[in-house]
Amino acid sequence: MAVSMRDLDPAFQGAGQKAGIEIWRIEKLSPVPVPKSSHGKFYAGDSYIILKIYVLFLVLSRGSIGNNLSISPEVVTSASKSGALRHDIHYWLGEDTSQDEAGAAAIKTVELDAALGGRAVQYREVQGHETEKFLSYFKPCIIPLKGGIASGFKHVEEEEYKTCLYVCQGKHVVHVKEVPFARSSLNHDDIFILDTKSKIFQFNGSNSSIQERAKALEVVQYIKDTYHDGKCEVAAIDDGKLMADAETGEFWGFFGGFAPLPRKTTRDEARSIVTVPTRLYRAQKGQAEPVEIESLTRELLDTNGCYIIDCGIEVFVWMGRNTSLDERKTASVAADELLLGLDRPKCHVVRVIEGFETVMFRSKFDSWPQSTNVAVTEDGRGKVAALLKRQGLNVRGLMKAAPPKEEPQPHIDCTGNLQVWHVNGQQKTLLQASDQSKFYSGDCYIFQYSYPGEDKEEHLIGTWFGTQSVEEERVSAISQAAKIIELLKFSATQTRIYEGYEPLQFFVIFQSFIVFKGGLSEGYKKHLIEKELADDTYKEDGIALFRVQGTGPDNMQSIQVEPVASSLNSSYCYILHSGSSVFTWTGNLTTSEDQELVERQLDLIKPDMQSKLQKEGAESEQFWEILGGKSEYPTEKIGRDAESDPHLFSCTFSKGELKVTEIYNFNQDDLMTEDVFILDCHSDLYIWVGQMVEYKNKMQALAIGEKFLEYDFLMEKLSHQAPIYIVMEGSEPLFFTRHFSWDSTKSAMHGNSFQRKLTLVKNGGPPPMDKPKRRTPVSYGGRSVAPEKSQRSRSVSFSPDRVRVRGRSPAFNALAATFENPNARNLSTPPPMVRKLYPKSVTPDSAKLAPRSAAIAALTASFDKALPAKEVIIPCSIKGGSPEAPKLSTEVLKSSPQGNSKENSVNNITEETPKPKPETIQEDVKEGETEDEEGLPIYPYDRLKTIAADPVTEIDVTKRETYLSSEEFREKFGMSKEAFYKLPKWKQNKLKMALQLF
Repeated sequence: MAVSMRDLDPAFQGAGQKAGIEIWRIEKLSPVPVPKSSHGKFYAGDSYIILKIYVLFLVLSRGSIGNNLSISPEVVTSASKSGALRHDIHYWLGEDTSQDEAGAAAIKTVELDAALGGRAVQYREVQGHETEKFLSYFKPCIIPLKGGIASGFKHVEEEEYKTCLYVCQGKHVVHVKEVPFARSSLNHDDIFILDTKSKIFQFNGSNSSIQERAKALEVVQYIKDTYHDGKCEVAAIDDGKLMADAETGEFWGFFGGFAPLPRKTTRDEARSIVTVPTRLYRAQKGQAEPVEIESLTRELLDTNGCYIIDCGIEVFVWMGRNTSLDERKTASVAADELLLGLDRPKCHVVRVIEGFETVMFRSKFDSWPQSTNVAVTEDGRGKVAALLKRQGLNVRGLMKAAPPKEEPQPHIDCTGNLQVWHVNGQQKTLLQASDQSKFYSGDCYIFQYSYPGEDKEEHLIGTWFGTQSVEEERVSAISQAAKIIELLKFSATQTRIYEGYEPLQFFVIFQSFIVFKGGLSEGYKKHLIEKELADDTYKEDGIALFRVQGTGPDNMQSIQVEPVASSLNSSYCYILHSGSSVFTWTGNLTTSEDQELVERQLDLIKPDMQSKLQKEGAESEQFWEILGGKSEYPTEKIGRDAESDPHLFSCTFSKGELKVTEIYNFNQDDLMTEDVFILDCHSDLYIWVGQMVEYKNKMQALAIGEKFLEYDFLMEKLSHQAPIYIVMEGSEPLFFTRHFSWDSTKSAMHGNSFQRKLTLVKNGGPPPMDKPKRRTPVSYGGRSVAPEKSQRSRSVSFSPDRVRVRGRSPAFNALAATFENPNARNLSTPPPMVRKLYPKSVTPDSAKLAPRSAAIAALTASFDKALPAKEVIIPCSIKGGSPEAPKLSTEVLKSSPQGNSKENSVNNITEETPKPKPETIQEDVKEGETEDEEGLPIYPYDRLKTIAADPVTEIDVTKRETYLSSEEFREKFGMSKEAFYKLPKWKQNKLKMALQLF
């Protein structure tokens, strides 16, 4: 589309350079900017143009960080570069605006689109019939004022406060309209707000829903803040409430006394859906000419023309890329005239440009290609920017993308406790700490991660399905995970994860994650026999190739791939072993950090073995021989996943059918406790379940997520294996709440959504709550905070001809010998397990489970019978629990070992006994006790251990070693107390853990 400077209105110069909203009002048929202080204030006699600017980020395919390395098709067809700006344009027509002003707004909207590069979606909004997307820009509502500028009306200036009556309609956004202040305006179906000088009344029609009433309260708050400076009383009146209530009598007094309302009312005719068969028109010379069609397909649209698609309640104008600015203007006028002729002047009109069609537009067609041959470039945008730049205007917003987002963060505390179970048929087996990060593609696993939240202990219960796992064991894993959630009184977040689609949170809690080919479960072996397939389960002495990936020592993975040259990629490092030969291969596009991860993963996969480094392009013949010879492999840089703007949907699920409604510009207040919501973050899917959701819908939470992925409402080509989280109200994790401006006191309030918001409106905010302080992580396992990169780096020479000899320094070996079995690990630098922020379970060599682990294992071992996968996800509410929920056996709890360990006590699922207050060191010596030379009470070592049968109480449990005598201290630690306390804190903790004093 050719653009000339004379085609563009000067008012649009520099528009759309940064995210936000810009508004123009039509005055004398020209756009005039509206100051920000007046945004949201619309006059019924005027027409306006509203520009909404978003920042977009390129999104790669789900799983691109995992096993699936291919880029999804939308990367190729998307026009938005990382950090680029996207625009939506709306033109709003007041009910009293003139036809000339309305026409000028429609035409100037096309010019604004051209000034922005010719790719914006354009919406026609009519007062009283606005789209939910438009209303969401001005939450909670817009209340048009009478009068106008060019229309000849005068703005109303009130000397005295005028009593007004408004009708409110809408569950997610509120359509507000002023109606005559009369009893006849009231009905049983809607919500009404009576605004008087001293008090605001909300009248709730008996047929209105709780959600509608709650949303209307946001309008009450808006009126209170805007017109009463936040200082007036608020009253809620229920339809049919007896006159004995004082506020009810006061309300009806404004209408001359109580009188019953009619049983049936007629809603506005314009709100009813117009049902007409879809028709196609071609816009030529300002006229809409019908096109005979049997079905609506993409092939009917010519890039050199403009078309009108009449879908009843919505009318679309499609403009080809090769059409001129004048042709687009005349097509817009033709659409408006068509609606006038069809007596549907208030119908929604949406104008789209070829290559930038909306999801709703594409859904109207019987077939729409996955990609088009349209050349989507920055040419149009660049030409406009060049024209404006010649006039001395800053055009950075038109030409330069916004800064890209920083490295994705996990938004989860990494100092928690991790437990993993391997699923074998209908049974599960708790894995030792040394094996809990080693998974097989043919198996299923259950994991429980407990960690400190903002104000309480939080839990993440998940299932991981290998790509080769069988359906029977997937069902069993979901069933058994549900039982753990039940034991935690449904306060946990649940997740379902498939191999290759692991989210960042999963990787950081496992830290060092390895996926082997094949499987160990009976179900997998049975499957191989039935299908007559060869068993390719990983063997330590066989041939295996691992791709190493991750961002650092606390997030690194080794994925076993086919041992062939085509599995290589220049963006990654690899480990190859065959018998006694071990190689590390570094791609030309890798960094020193990537190469460091290979060294660390080598400690876990092939400890105590020599390795030879192979640089890309300088490989040895033996290396290629093991891989079966050279072949082509990807040599281009693989992009990283980038976050996209999340979408929130309200959903209803009945008889296997899922209906969703998108909520635009959402916030926490949009989450209603009676409903289920879906937060689609493209790479992750969250199912938020309100506390007052019906029991059957809670049970179907996972089914709702799977159905959403199947339907793909946003046409994002969603994978059915995308991670799904089930989040219960009141137990929202940080990686969910970060998408909102979150106030935890709101989610902790009692009552339905209307009762909660009524409390907020009347009190001016949520009631104060006493929140316990967040626990400060203590230094466990050798560190209290993540080390700097320089501390994690290893001095390694990467000469391809040098055989790498692995070993620790003599000083480190002397220290490690005190608490570590040297035969169990590779004698290199400390393995990642030693360097974890927090002990995720007991040490690998420990034969005893932690108290919490034993309790859960004992409690869940009795649940052997598998339940249907989609009927046990969320079996009951958080608060009440299921009436059929099994009671915790006191015998089982008593049999579990009781310790005073802090890491165990914070994770205990049973009710904790009050923790004794630590006494000061200078305490009196009780009868029967002795003192050391420092005046401290001393106790036998056996009573100070965390697993002691008769543990000592009334001591500072974090300093157990101080209660040992000097002689016993030296015997156990091999040094004096003075020497011990000169050691770094992490070394002290390591020695204490080895003695189980921690």
